[in-house]
Amino acid sequence: MKAHIITIGDEILIGQIVDTNSAYISKALNAIGVAVYQISSIQDDKDHILESFAFAKANSDIIIITGGLGPTKDDVTKSTFCEYFDDKLVFNQEVLDHVTHLFKKYVKKPLLDANKTQALVPSKATILKNHFGTAPGMWMEQDGKVFISMPGVPHEMKGLMEHEVLPRLKEQFHLPYILHKTLLTYGMGESAIAQRIETFEDELPQDIKLAYLPSLGRVRIRLSTSGALKEPVDAAMDIQLQKLLPLIEDVFVGYEENGPLEVLIGEKLTAQGKTLSIAESCTGGSVVQRFTSNAGASGYLIGSAVTYATDSKVKVLGVDKKLIDDNSVVSAQVAEAMAVQIQKMYHTDYAIATTGNAGPTKGDSNVAVGTVYIGIATPKGSTAHYFMMGNHRKRVIEKTVNKALELLHEEISKN
Repeated sequence: MKAHIITIGDEILIGQIVDTNSAYISKALNAIGVAVYQISSIQDDKDHILESFAFAKANSDIIIITGGLGPTKDDVTKSTFCEYFDDKLVFNQEVLDHVTHLFKKYVKKPLLDANKTQALVPSKATILKNHFGTAPGMWMEQDGKVFISMPGVPHEMKGLMEHEVLPRLKEQFHLPYILHKTLLTYGMGESAIAQRIETFEDELPQDIKLAYLPSLGRVRIRLSTSGALKEPVDAAMDIQLQKLLPLIEDVFVGYEENGPLEVLIGEKLTAQGKTLSIAESCTGGSVVQRFTSNAGASGYLIGSAVTYATDSKVKVLGVDKKLIDDNSVVSAQVAEAMAVQIQKMYHTDYAIATTGNAGPTKGDSNVAVGTVYIGIATPKGSTAHYFMMGNHRKRVIEKTVNKALELLHEEISKN
């Protein structure tokens, strides 16, 4: 069973917004056994939409469209649906009642004629109720192919996928079981890992595929397979994982399906009843943001400080000014002192600190652009680590965040 995802909107094509809908839909479809054949982003233009529909129908079983369902004249998806399916727009009272309810409860303004047009839908469409917005989803079928149209607003689309689309797809189609296992590794490059597991990769069964997904400071290794029944697919995957894990145990930190590294760290801290504090300079709050973006962080993350300027490291953290003068604000001594001071300030078990020069200028230190020190304080003591992260500012920051998480995970895992 193959799907084609089509996102409609000039705002995507000119780079005004990032298409996060396709990533979400792809993941949701894979979870129920639907393989995504292609993802297309197209103009909100009738001819372009019709061409895309024809191509998608010829190559896929399920066509999912997001965008182009607003109440304004530039949204043409519904009228194009009518042309493609030789249909017409009809008034739907249930949709109008829903739109009226939303305006009365949340908007507190009179319903405009433009908003009432949301109740005009193709007569052949099955209406999918949008609990979070005014534009309904639409389900239409032709020659055994399913066309599903949803609003482009992410939270509206997600609500429709969860409550309407996925249940209907599972009910209508006999879907295979698709399994992905993505192993998170830190501290070793893609080529080095590939060389280490070359024999394992060569001996993989044909129905299990391996892919490398490298990023700054980490590499994800994905194994993928599918089958009619869950149990034999799981068993076959387990056999390969038992072969692979011993080959990468020194860099393996967990499975992506269980959450990113910061989530795994949080789970370990919670299980151990330990706490964390963070002091940042060159990363400017990016480390703590990785933790606070996940629910439950308040159970182990006690506090943080972004001491960007040299003076703030002295006044806020209490780092000895002479230590800075003698060693530079970007140094192992200062990174370690920052970690120790934030640990004392918040009375935490663990603390992590970053100081460095992300560029493009040298700032308060004479060290080369890309120089980074990461300090770690634990119940058993403190230390600092030196890294050269390159000369691209955003890459330096991201690599530093990933390395800080890696070092923290290593220390916590020792207990």
